[in-house]
Amino acid sequence: MPSLNVSFTDEELQGVRAAAAAEGKSLKQYLHDLGVREMQRRHFVAGAAGWADRLRAEFDDAFPDEVPPVRSDDGSAAA
Repeated sequence: MPSLNVSFTDEELQGVRAAAAAEGKSLKQYLHDLGVREMQRRHFVAGAAGWADRLRAEFDDAFPDEVPPVRSDDGSAAA
C-alpha cells in the first residue's frame, strides 16, 4: 500500500497529535481520515454546486424577489 512522509514543525506536530488524541485515534489514522474526509467534502461540494446550478433557473422563476444582483468583474453590483 502506498504511504507518505509528511514534515511538520514541532508546534504543528504537537497540535496534530493533540487533535488525534482528542478523537481517540493514532496519528497515522487521524491523518489518513483527514485526507479521506477532505476528498469526500470536495466531492459533496461539487455535487451540491451542480445540483444548485441545475435548479437555479427554476428557483429564480419561482422566487423572483430572491434573485441576487448581477455583479460586475470588479465586484460591484450592476444596476
